[in-house]
Amino acid sequence: MRKRDHHPVANAATLLICGLLGGLVLAAAAFPAAAVSGLAAKAGEQGFASLPSELRDFSSPQITRIYANDGKTALAQFYDEFRSDVPIKDISKHMRDAIVAAEDRNFYHHHGVDLKGVARAAVSNSGGNSQQGASTLTMQYVRLSLAYSATSPQEVVNATKDTPKRKITEMKYALQVEKELSKDQILERYLNIAPFGNQAYGVYAASQIYFNKRPKDLTIGEAAMLAGMVKAPTSFNPTIPSGYDQIRDRRNDYIIPGMVELGSITAAEAAKAVKEPIPRKTKPVGNGCVSVAKNNWGFFCDYFYRWWMGQEAFGATTYERERRLKSGGYRVVTTLDPKAQDAARKRVSQNIADTSRNAILLAGVEPGSGKVRVLAANRRYKLDAPANPLSPDPALRAKGVRASYPNTTNPLITGGGDIGGYQAGSVFKMFTMVAALERGYTLSYPIDSPAQYHSHYPVAKGSPSACAGTSDWCPRNASASEKGVFDMWSGFGKSVNTYFVPLEERVGADKVVAVAKRFGVQFRNSQDAAYAQPAAARTWGAFTLGVSASTPLDMANAYATLAGDGMYCAPTPVEQITTRHNEKLDVGKPSCNRATSPDVARAALDAARCPVGDSAQMGKCNASGTAPGARSEIGHPIFGKTGTTDHDKTASLIVGTTSMVVAGYMVDPDWQNHPDRMSHALVNAAVIDTMHDYMKGKPKVQFKTAVSRKVIGVQRPPAPPKPQPGTKPTKPGTKPVPTR
Repeated sequence: MRKRDHHPVANAATLLICGLLGGLVLAAAAFPAAAVSGLAAKAGEQGFASLPSELRDFSSPQITRIYANDGKTALAQFYDEFRSDVPIKDISKHMRDAIVAAEDRNFYHHHGVDLKGVARAAVSNSGGNSQQGASTLTMQYVRLSLAYSATSPQEVVNATKDTPKRKITEMKYALQVEKELSKDQILERYLNIAPFGNQAYGVYAASQIYFNKRPKDLTIGEAAMLAGMVKAPTSFNPTIPSGYDQIRDRRNDYIIPGMVELGSITAAEAAKAVKEPIPRKTKPVGNGCVSVAKNNWGFFCDYFYRWWMGQEAFGATTYERERRLKSGGYRVVTTLDPKAQDAARKRVSQNIADTSRNAILLAGVEPGSGKVRVLAANRRYKLDAPANPLSPDPALRAKGVRASYPNTTNPLITGGGDIGGYQAGSVFKMFTMVAALERGYTLSYPIDSPAQYHSHYPVAKGSPSACAGTSDWCPRNASASEKGVFDMWSGFGKSVNTYFVPLEERVGADKVVAVAKRFGVQFRNSQDAAYAQPAAARTWGAFTLGVSASTPLDMANAYATLAGDGMYCAPTPVEQITTRHNEKLDVGKPSCNRATSPDVARAALDAARCPVGDSAQMGKCNASGTAPGARSEIGHPIFGKTGTTDHDKTASLIVGTTSMVVAGYMVDPDWQNHPDRMSHALVNAAVIDTMHDYMKGKPKVQFKTAVSRKVIGVQRPPAPPKPQPGTKPTKPGTKPVPTR
């Protein structure tokens, strides 16, 4: 920073204050001897030269602003103090003139310390009159700077406590500041740090809160009112009756006349300014996700917030991360596609009401990047209102727990906190197919699939899913007529349970669970996490039918891994984060790793075209799928899968293209053991229409086919797997027995 030339007056001031403190210079005409000795005695014995003069570097808290992926559409803002620094050129000249008239009319004529003002205050105070501060604007800036740069509570007290020592310290710093900064630079920094009451810190915030305008657009009357508030923001508060009268009188009788006296405005301008209205109300300023203007965007905002709080790059503790978010002044461009988000919310609302106990939850992810584009639900993102009914779950209702509809801040779509997810059904068969392809099975691998299959997986004896008189799991197909020889195309297309359970047996259930982990399934529930451990996973036969809890975001991203040629990309809500100094951060950029080979991903995706009415490129579907109308409705090459749990407690559909994968669940978030039957017609329509809206006008892009024919053609079935470590060999009709 370029230093201003030393001036004789500044040097004289330094010497004079040295005299005050050290007792070396007694009067200089401006200071009566009594005032000098009194101030010096009160200041203590520390010599002036030994006091520090360089202000510690600090950053005042700034608003972090969050935008949609267009970089223009505001999503949310986070702050501890509502403040955003603006350069002097963007601050009205009226504001600069008004603050000088209000706080330091000799500002342009001193060099940090107003000697006459100090003498006048010293005489007045020593005579027992009311206390006079005599602080220049530069000294006030120093005081605020010392408070914001404090590293301990005691330093804050020292910077603000009204003592002679604090005043002398401010003088020393002020003299140095005036050597290093121009008057405009001091004004800019002061106006950006000063408090204006009602959560307004700095002139930008004050202009927004009181007048809903930018600082450069402030009128004379508006600027004078704001300038009058900094002396005592609580007392001169126009939103309370007593404060309104005080700030009106201070503006009209002191500040505006002072601006005339300084030549900043004419008498005619002053007469007009005193007639300007003073606001009695302030503009509410949102803070955090509950203040998002569109409540259907709140779930995405909450996902971003939870993502940020999990990033070690922003601090070692959650406290540090939150402080960085709320005071760092970042500009965050998120991945949210506002048009797609609004369209998805509209499609959800067309199929189910916000007041419905059941929920349709949608998540949309971009393949190859993990960028989250859509998070929609038939819920309003708001703090739970007392109007929410009691939970439908009898156990929770008895405790007075309220349901999540119509208002909630729970992460229903993404998981987290108490939300572990929901059983999604047969969409999990994709993991079994990938595991089989990885181990050498082909898309054309045939299995003679009966209406009911007698597996080697254990269940409790007497369970409805056990074979009669055994403790062996015996799953059935959705229809008794659904039997015969299937391959992966037809088995996946028709969602044949008795094809995928024996396929899982031959591959190894633990291998299937391992694929799910690589594809991003989180296993948030403690019971699921225990089952997902390698040893326990070997007997988790029902895993292929989707009994593990997951979220729409988990599964949208898992299927996006297929469209991403086998590259799993961690879901991210961030396109770009920029610091207040315009430095671009790498945090939030796509983080991808290979989850499976390109050929396996392409082969699995080819079979996944069969459930949604598309045609396989590398084989034949041989039957209509479980959502056969999706392809014609969307009008683009697609892949995906439906899912249903026992008694239709959950209905799910995933549909993907090369540019987007949308997963939709229909669930009861408050009671997973509910008696309702979820409607595929509703959730399917919401997903398919959302994808149709997103793909409208986009080019039709075909999926890639596998390079190696090994994943396609007919071959001899691989040898049955060897017994897993920790189990004894089993025969059909028996269950694995752990060794001890």
